[in-house]
Amino acid sequence: MSAKTKSANEYRCAIERNQNGKYNVRLKAVFGHDGWTLPVYFLASSFNGAMKKLEESLQLLQRNEERLRFFGFERTDDPNMAGDLLREHGLWLDRRREFPQRVAELGVPRERPVPAAMLVPVRRVLADSVHQWRTALASD
Repeated sequence: MSAKTKSANEYRCAIERNQNGKYNVRLKAVFGHDGWTLPVYFLASSFNGAMKKLEESLQLLQRNEERLRFFGFERTDDPNMAGDLLREHGLWLDRRREFPQRVAELGVPRERPVPAAMLVPVRRVLADSVHQWRTALASD
């Protein structure tokens, strides 16, 4: 087995509420093949909806790693092509430089589906970060 097969993709997930009360879920995917990073985000109207979309998004990124890498990394003549592929599935390229400090991290072997059991601790960390945000607003 080669080293490429053994490497894992890493995902950093964060959730914030925007001024409209929507959940802004941000993902920073670091693909184990060569350390290529793809920052994306999506909006959801409820926490449960955000978690469902997060699971779908992780599965999408895992399945389409090579395709996204080709269009976003190797095709310098049209760097927005990865954005077009993502928008088809409700994801947007995240161009913000800073990333929230409260994140949930997840490592998944390349080209494998994300097991639902791996998302339980991610969901817990993200729920805690939303709860802390609400507590901070209530104390103001």
